[in-house]
Amino acid sequence: MTDKKKKTIYISGHKNPDTDSICSAMALADLKNKIAEKQMMEEISGQVVYQAVRAGHLNQETRYVMKAFDVTAPTYMRDARTQIKDIFDNKTESVSGNISLRQAWKTMRAVKKATLAITDKEGHLEGLISTGDIAKSYMAVFDNCILAQARTPYENIIDTVEGELLAGNADQHVTSGKVVISTANTEIIRAHIDEGDVVILGNRYEAQLCALEQHASVIIVCDGAPVSRTIRKIAGDNDCAVISTAYDTYAVARLINQSLPVSYFMTKDNLVVFKENSYVDDIKDIMMKERIRDFPVVTEDDCYAGMISRRNLIDMNKKQFILVDHNEADQAINGIEETEIVEIVDHHKLGTIETIKPVNVRNQPVGCTATIIYQMYIENDIKISKTIAGLLCSAIISDTLLFRSPTCTPLDKLAAGKLAEIAGVDLEAHAVAMFDAGSDLKSKSDEEILYQDFKKFKSGDTTFGVGQVTSMNVEELKKLKDKMKPFLESARTKENMDMLFLLLTDILSENSYVIYAGAEAENILSQGFNQTPVDGEALLEGVVSRKKQFVPVMMGMLMA
Repeated sequence: MTDKKKKTIYISGHKNPDTDSICSAMALADLKNKIAEKQMMEEISGQVVYQAVRAGHLNQETRYVMKAFDVTAPTYMRDARTQIKDIFDNKTESVSGNISLRQAWKTMRAVKKATLAITDKEGHLEGLISTGDIAKSYMAVFDNCILAQARTPYENIIDTVEGELLAGNADQHVTSGKVVISTANTEIIRAHIDEGDVVILGNRYEAQLCALEQHASVIIVCDGAPVSRTIRKIAGDNDCAVISTAYDTYAVARLINQSLPVSYFMTKDNLVVFKENSYVDDIKDIMMKERIRDFPVVTEDDCYAGMISRRNLIDMNKKQFILVDHNEADQAINGIEETEIVEIVDHHKLGTIETIKPVNVRNQPVGCTATIIYQMYIENDIKISKTIAGLLCSAIISDTLLFRSPTCTPLDKLAAGKLAEIAGVDLEAHAVAMFDAGSDLKSKSDEEILYQDFKKFKSGDTTFGVGQVTSMNVEELKKLKDKMKPFLESARTKENMDMLFLLLTDILSENSYVIYAGAEAENILSQGFNQTPVDGEALLEGVVSRKKQFVPVMMGMLMA
């Protein structure tokens, strides 16, 4: 990973996204990235990457569009709040449990960290070693059998005393015996050395030979003293390692415990470990209560990913978002209030989104957000690819019901025509295929049908939701009325809304049936549309647009 990590700005449509919401987010990300690349080449700005995400699941129409133009839908983001993976230090590498305390100490100083993670060969977290653990090992260990108890690798001993292996195998471990300093005469040495001991001694040939005869596992020859070929030969024949070091006996005696593997002293029980996908809001209280400074972060499959500290919380930057095709807080991705909104591109009425500081807002009275983004490509002199043209064209067809919606403007028609030409599609044929895919409702549950294109609204203390299903098959819509009526009341209760409406729009006749739930729903429909609903439904002739024809009437009635 490079030191200069690219800043990500996410682009998201609304919950229960429609084709415009998805395609506009993808196209705007493409446009922004191309502008950013151009600015980087001209050294106007730093490294920024724009990523389209979705706040809900795709409906059938949008799935068809994704397949038709061979693109992958944006990643689903359930919650926009800052996650650990957005702020933790993923450059803090882990170490093997076999490394020495001395090497761990050097590593800590090099990376300026007080805690290191210890992992196995597969990268799974085994424990933590801290400066406190190292200090404790140095100050509190007086057992001269500790090297064997910890199964200390010979390699650690060689590295710690900065020695050279003259005989034996560095891959072996100390498995028995104790540490002995042999400076006395051979009779005393012989009495104190047992099989498997690690012996620290000087340049005396007799002492070296005595240690070998007693079957020591390792002898450390200090002061850089020469070791005869005879001693090396005997050591090799007796499977004894001979290590030569420039340090004197005192220094080696002090250093030897630093060769112990960190796995012996690591903390492995009751660790406070966080998943990288966890939300910062959910873990910051835990971090503040614990006395430790650094916390390990693991992936969803429990592989070590890095470390997080309280300082990461202090320096934390919120996720940045650009909102497309909506500007209502209730319609936005969950947790949007905990993010920084930097831009809004929309074609709806101004809603309830609040921002920390002034932002760029582009809001135009056109039939589709994709039309605005088409204009932005032209204004920035950025070439539109065939794929992006197909996505934008599909969005305009969907939102304007192929220009039948009263929200459609001449600019929408112009943009759709130009985009269809670039994409190489026939507007009429593509529209029929899209609407057929979107109206294939036989295999869908009641919940999927209601929420495939659903938005929440609020006026004063009243909240209501409006779903919409469009189809070219009027018989299918009539059957759908009876199927969905019993479900609406339970959905209203679950969503804790005062009223809930479902528009069943016939594209060909340009009419909509409306079914509803909620105590005041029938009264508002009666007065607002001068209709007399019968058996929980009403026919709204000439009404095809939720945004321009239905919701404004609801809002007007509630505000009256």
